This record gives sequence, structure tokens and C-alpha cells, in this order.
Amino acid sequence: MNYILISPFYPSNFQPFAHRLKEAGVNVLGIGEEPYNQLSSKLQNSLTEYFRVNNLEDVDEVKRAVAFLFYKHGPIDRIESNNEHWLELDAQLREQFNVYGNKTDDLKKVKYKSEMKKLFKQAGVPVVEGRTAKTKEELLKAIDELGLPVIAKPDNGVGSAATFKLDSDEAVRRFEKEWGEAQVYFLEPFVEGGVLCTFDGLVDQKGKIVFQTSFTYNVPTLELVNGQLDLAYVIQKEMDPKLERYGKAIVNEFGMKERFFHIEFFKLENGDYVALEYNNRLAGGYTVDMYNFAYSIDLFAQYASLVTGGEFKESAAENQFCVGITQRDAYEYKHGMNDIYDRFGGRVKFAQRIPEAFATLQGNQFYAIVADSQEEVDDIIRFVHERKNDGQEIFL
Repeated sequence: MNYILISPFYPSNFQPFAHRLKEAGVNVLGIGEEPYNQLSSKLQNSLTEYFRVNNLEDVDEVKRAVAFLFYKHGPIDRIESNNEHWLELDAQLREQFNVYGNKTDDLKKVKYKSEMKKLFKQAGVPVVEGRTAKTKEELLKAIDELGLPVIAKPDNGVGSAATFKLDSDEAVRRFEKEWGEAQVYFLEPFVEGGVLCTFDGLVDQKGKIVFQTSFTYNVPTLELVNGQLDLAYVIQKEMDPKLERYGKAIVNEFGMKERFFHIEFFKLENGDYVALEYNNRLAGGYTVDMYNFAYSIDLFAQYASLVTGGEFKESAAENQFCVGITQRDAYEYKHGMNDIYDRFGGRVKFAQRIPEAFATLQGNQFYAIVADSQEEVDDIIRFVHERKNDGQEIFL
């Protein structure tokens, strides 16, 4: 099997995909922008061949790289990045070279928020009604129908990028000026008191869910960015049956195969959920590492097993909570890294600086800490986020 990994070097915590594929007997071929000598020796050894391109955004250049690898190694069986940014590139390459997996037309339902809503409804899952706006006239009409406050985000966009909360006429005017009708926006009512949570997992070649999990944020991402708040999100030990039912219905409706999925919901104060977005890939950041810690598994190896026709093997270990928690350099915390290790010891599974590109959203220093109970989870969050000045922000 010939498997092309797009951007095998970045992000660094996705490099084990290459390692596990090679261990499963796959011929792993890489295409990326980094010079070959920038790749670690372990990654170099996992790649049969690496083709460096000047710019992964240059589709024609990447197509030439795939053509070369096809000529040298034979037909390509898979092309994948597992990265949101390259999903469209992956699809174009699969279409060009007739490779298994999503093609360009298949991505419409996972690219456009307006299309996602239709499928959520068909799956029988509650949604927040929304409107698209291409012009200022359509924007004002949508706001008139939905009422303020609303959340405005690109209909075709990633995460919280270019997302705005419009809660006043002044905010609407500011948005109009910045937007300039440059792209289609999707507007939906702001959900008061909603808790952002997910239904995540992996489907096999028949579209059957073989792994599922959920995590919950302490604050929604838009508030996290705008307020530069402290982040904590928690891989849950058990899942609410209602969330599981909704999530499975959505996965069935979208009909994806041999893929990770990451579906976002708001949990309402009444205990119900509304579906927000379907992401046709792993959750970002270090979340995949947190899955592995919480469930004592290796998702990279399990994925490689599925790709090569094997089965998903569950761990016999008991599930745990896993807290992903950050500290920001701008604030002075009561407890530093040494204190955190002293307090939680072997439960600290991972400590890593967050790349600058994501620091504004997430923070600067990341920890993954496992726990056996909600009380332990609460203690971890209190301890790591406690500041020297009793909660008042200090900008250094």
C-alpha cells in the first residue's frame, strides 16, 4: 500500500501517523515544505521517500509531486493530511489521481455551515436556526429575523477564525465595515449559557464508529479569544446518552468512511443539545494525545490498522478523565511547572509549549493531566489556574 502523507512534519504531534503506518507495513511517502534535514531521523526512517515542495498552497506544484511519486512507486492508495487546513488539497489530489476517499464534491457538506445545518436536521438533531448573508442587505434582513445577539462566522471557515459576536447596532456597523462583503457569512442566534462540548471519534471503512469520545470546554472559544481567558477542556470518562444518540445520528447522516470526526455541540441549560459544526478530521492541538492518555490507547496505531484492513482494538484499562489546561505568559500564576508536577506527579502526562500561531487562542503553556473523578478534575483546574493576585489579571 502506498500512502501519501501531506505535511508529515507539521504538526509535530501528528508525526506518529507516519511511524504507525510504517509499522503496519505501509509504504509511507511524504510531501511537505520543510527541508529533508529538518525532519527528525525517526520521521525520515518512517518515510520511504520525501518530496519537498516550495509551497503546499500551490496545487499544481503538489500535483507534480504526487505524479512523481506515482511514477516511481506505483498507484497511490491513500492521500491524507489529517489536518483541517489541507482537507481541500487532499480532496483535489484524490480526485486528480483517482485515490480512495473524499473528493471535492464530497466536502461541500463538511465545508459550509449552512449545508451542515440541513444534514443535522435530517438526522433529527436540534440546531440553532441560521441565515447566510452575501450582502449588507441580506445581513440586516437576517439580523431582523433572528434578533440580536447573533454569532457571525464565515459559511466556509475553520474554527473561530473571523468569528464575531454582534450584540448591538454599533457592533453590526463595525462588522459591516470590516467584512466588506468579501465572503459569505453565516449568522445564528447567540446561545446564552450554553456549554461547548463535542462528539468525536473514528469510523472504519464501512462508516461504522469504532471509537468515540467527548470533551467539554470551560468557556466557548470566542469568549476565550476575546477575553484572553484561561483554557481548560476535559476528555470525559463517560458520555451523556443523549449526546451519544445525537452524535451517532449525525455520523450516520454524513456517511463518511475511514475518517476521524469532530462534531461540536452546545449543551443547553435544560440538558438538551444543539449541533453546531461537523469537522471531518481530528480535533486540533494536543487533543489526540489526550484521547490516548484518557483511554490508554494509541489512536495512530488503531488508524493504521483500519487503513490496512485490520480491526480497532479497545484497551482493557479503565477510562479516565484527561484535562487539557493552559497558562498564559501574560498572567502571573501561583503555581508554576515544578509545583504542578509536585502536586499531581505521574498524572501529568504531557507538558508542552504551544506554538505562537495558536497561543492567542489557547495560551502559552499546555498540560495534559489525567484524573479519576470530577472532584480531581475540579482540583486540577483550580490549582493550575490560580493566580497570585487572587484572580485579578496582571499583564507582564
